[in-house]
Amino acid sequence: MANRRAHMAGLLGATALVCLFAVALPSAPAFAQTVADLAPSVPEGAQMLLEADTLVYDNDASTVTAVGGVQIDYAGNRLVAQRVTYDRKTSRLVASGNVEVVNSDGTKIFSQEIDITDDFADGFVNTLRIETVDKTYFAAESAKREGGFLTTFNNGVYTACEPCEQKPDKAPIWRVKAQKIIWNGQKKTVRFENSNFEFFGFPIAFLPAFEIADPTVKRKSGFLMPGVSYKSELGVGVSIPYYFALSPTYDLTVKGTGYTRQGFLGEAEWRQRFNNGEYSLKMAGIYQMNPDKFDANTVDRGQNNDNKLRGMVGTKGHFDLNPRWAFGWNILAQTDKNFSRTYGINGFSDSTHRSEVYLTGLNDRNYFDLRAMRFQVQEEALDQDVDPLSNARADKQPWVLPSLDYAYIPDTPLAGGELSFDLNARVIQRSDLDAGLAATNGPTVHGIEGTSSRITAEAEWKRTIITDGGLLVTPLLAFRADGSYVDASAASLTAIDNMAADPRINVADDVRSSLFRYMATLGLELRWPVLFSSTSSTHVLEPMAQVFARPSESHISGLGIPNEDAQSFVFDAASLFERDKFSGYDRMEGGTRANLGLRYSGSYNNGWTTNALVGQSYHLAGDNSFAAPDLVNAGAYSGLETDTSDYVALAGIASPNGFSASVSGRFDERTFDVRRAEMKVGLDARPLAVSARYAFIEAQPLYGFANDRHEVTLGATARFNDEWRVFGSGTYDIKGDLLVKNGVGFAYDDECFTYMMSYSESREHDKPDDVSRTVGFNISFRTIGDFGNATSAL
Repeated sequence: MANRRAHMAGLLGATALVCLFAVALPSAPAFAQTVADLAPSVPEGAQMLLEADTLVYDNDASTVTAVGGVQIDYAGNRLVAQRVTYDRKTSRLVASGNVEVVNSDGTKIFSQEIDITDDFADGFVNTLRIETVDKTYFAAESAKREGGFLTTFNNGVYTACEPCEQKPDKAPIWRVKAQKIIWNGQKKTVRFENSNFEFFGFPIAFLPAFEIADPTVKRKSGFLMPGVSYKSELGVGVSIPYYFALSPTYDLTVKGTGYTRQGFLGEAEWRQRFNNGEYSLKMAGIYQMNPDKFDANTVDRGQNNDNKLRGMVGTKGHFDLNPRWAFGWNILAQTDKNFSRTYGINGFSDSTHRSEVYLTGLNDRNYFDLRAMRFQVQEEALDQDVDPLSNARADKQPWVLPSLDYAYIPDTPLAGGELSFDLNARVIQRSDLDAGLAATNGPTVHGIEGTSSRITAEAEWKRTIITDGGLLVTPLLAFRADGSYVDASAASLTAIDNMAADPRINVADDVRSSLFRYMATLGLELRWPVLFSSTSSTHVLEPMAQVFARPSESHISGLGIPNEDAQSFVFDAASLFERDKFSGYDRMEGGTRANLGLRYSGSYNNGWTTNALVGQSYHLAGDNSFAAPDLVNAGAYSGLETDTSDYVALAGIASPNGFSASVSGRFDERTFDVRRAEMKVGLDARPLAVSARYAFIEAQPLYGFANDRHEVTLGATARFNDEWRVFGSGTYDIKGDLLVKNGVGFAYDDECFTYMMSYSESREHDKPDDVSRTVGFNISFRTIGDFGNATSAL
């Protein structure tokens, strides 16, 4: 006999030690590697520690037996059983009685008895159950290991669903029952023979034989799950992808899709990873059998129905050159402007694709970004004014070669304040005029034909001083300088002049021009936050005032600096206290202006919070930049074009139980008529989540919107439990009396299975009777694959 704790390294010998710990392996099935595979991972000098109630040495039978609460620890692995016997004559190790093996990586093996040879080549296990570290599960009546690499499970079960804690005998969401499950340690595959696929305990498919990769294998060549789709122009599509695991650092995926109306679409994607980054290359192409299935006015059909050969090449990459610098790209080239979106090429089917190459740097408070960009609007409609094969509409989108942004904030304060520097530069080239409908004062010119370049440098200093009375005083100094050169096509300017007499453009003088402009700003901001508190709440009321003195903005109406990046403009409470309210650098706010407002915030002991802001802006001197229209009429109808602006306000409330509401708007400075408004209400409190949004925007004819816009959007999600949910949404155009978009769906998702089904409809304002219907569905079985599609238009 021996003590409960005994050191057995010298008793069982090295071979027995390997057998004892080798049962616990880092893969599923448990005995997935040969001893030769495992031995190098064992720490040199590792010792085995045995704990047992009784230790029996039988020299006549050449056995060593540990009995009662046996626990063996070796190199981070643990075996627990009621009895463990090692037979020196037969070189077999037998563990019995609630055997549990826990590997150092967390893999668990459960059985009533394990009988295995010391060379680990052959063995037998009764009533086996395995739980791998990635939460996949095997079970079998018995298992046999042969040849050191081939393991056969008899009457086995496989699933990736965790057992129910309350009802462990309950059938999982899905499982595969097979007469035989054969695990091949050399090929790293799991083969199922004479199997049934069960769903919620009911068999739904008989599978004579199929094969998957070992769940621990992250990359293995083979067929992936097929997909199915439907689109009226394309027909039914069936996709079959195949994955080539060529190397630990690169792979290839090819996919073939057969469409009943358009033929065969081929795709291929190469991916490669490096220590500091990765890149991918994707190609796709099709020879369309029936281009006439597309609408006659779309690029998909082409002129004379001969747009048959279509394709694309796209590549993405990102590399970290060092901890501060990164380089990357995202480039798409295709035969026409809508191929990738029509066929849903993954990663390149967005409505507006931005091809770019970039270099970025970030260090402390310094930022650098240099990139070249090309915008591609993927749309079906052809430009009727040009040859459909020339892709003239796509050519209206510019090349940006390059765009540069640099920001620097020194760590050392200057005169007690913060100094910052910003630099922006861009060169834009467009091969075709991008102009809208003619307005009263000329057409809306979104972009000229030709080349325009600009460089902007700006420095700002500001310091916040807190007085004894709590008043926050922030003086500000800023200086900005712009240099610009424009080489505009005379034909482009003539086209503008032909659409409408435009006083903003001088065709004779402004074809080629360069200019320099500057803007100096002297500003002062005053804020006086006042705190009111009670036993149940605290409130902060903060009057605010700003004044910015500067000269008038120059070179607005001509082609000195075409407005390319400041076309989108909204004046609301969020932008009230911005020093420069334009969205980009091509416009700069000039003239002396004051901004006045009152800000409020409150918090309550019950967790509720409130906030509000109301204010107005005043043009005091100089030219009003928002009253001087540029080529896109930015500033028109903004509420800032008069000396006294419209009123802007917002208010919001939020509760700890998920309820929130907000309202914001812009109101006429004289009549208080609503010019722009938005209201939101939301509740996210399981099992129900609802949201509602109402938006109103007054007509802006010079800005491209001839009519008022009223729109209501509703959405809701209801959960029956942690897995099941239903959802729906709808958008209604009140002005046009049109249900623009609506949809419903339901979904189930848990740790091993996901199912989603949705249906939606959409309508265009100019074609209310032309309804586009979309059905989406997706089924995902963890470790096996996905089946379905995200959006299948009907």
